[in-house]
Amino acid sequence: MIPILLSINVDHVATLRNARGGSFPDPVAAAHLCLAAGAEGITIHLREDRRHIRDRDVERMKAEVPAKLNLEMAATPEMVAIALRVLPEAVCLVPEKRQELTTEGGLDVVKGGHDLAGTVRRLNDGGIRTSIFVEADPAQIEAAARIGARCVELHTGGYADAQPADRPAHLARLAAGAKAVEAAGMLCHAGHGLDFDCIAGVAALPEVSEVSIGHFLISQSVFEGLPSAVRRMRSLIDAARRPQA
Repeated sequence: MIPILLSINVDHVATLRNARGGSFPDPVAAAHLCLAAGAEGITIHLREDRRHIRDRDVERMKAEVPAKLNLEMAATPEMVAIALRVLPEAVCLVPEKRQELTTEGGLDVVKGGHDLAGTVRRLNDGGIRTSIFVEADPAQIEAAARIGARCVELHTGGYADAQPADRPAHLARLAAGAKAVEAAGMLCHAGHGLDFDCIAGVAALPEVSEVSIGHFLISQSVFEGLPSAVRRMRSLIDAARRPQA
């Protein structure tokens, strides 16, 4: 089974900072703590309205954090220009609506057309590994492969939000999606809403090579500290990944 990496989204450290103004808490400092506790990558989402992560945060993450930087962003000319200037290791294209509290679902690649294909091509040509955040829908996965995405991140929100009795059906859909991603020649990542209670099901999917977790771990850190929360998540992922006797 391929290794599975843990990427921590530190957006909401910036949310706390921005609520009061000033420079504390520092998302870059949080990124260093996450890496020391067992994470392998850092994810940040630069939104159009800069509600949490700001341009300077992106620049500092790239310059100061010795790990793979995954920049989530909308497929807009402004964001493409920023990505091509900063050159994060990876970009994940996500849908973005100004009024939403958080990303509400996968990007509609089927309807994305030539503009989305052109965005993927520009990012790939710039040496950035381009991923697309999608639902576990065969049509969306096929479309992502067709326009040249190197990776797909499956939206796990429905699974994470479901009642425990309903999760097996959601997990089966994710498992089928992960197989389709691998069959299409892309890397398979997963994320959104994952927590201690539901991570095992996703982490056990053999095709998934990376999970992205943010809001839960930043929130949990209020109670037990960020390094402890990250270490516990890393341990649960590793346990789910071990071959069962």
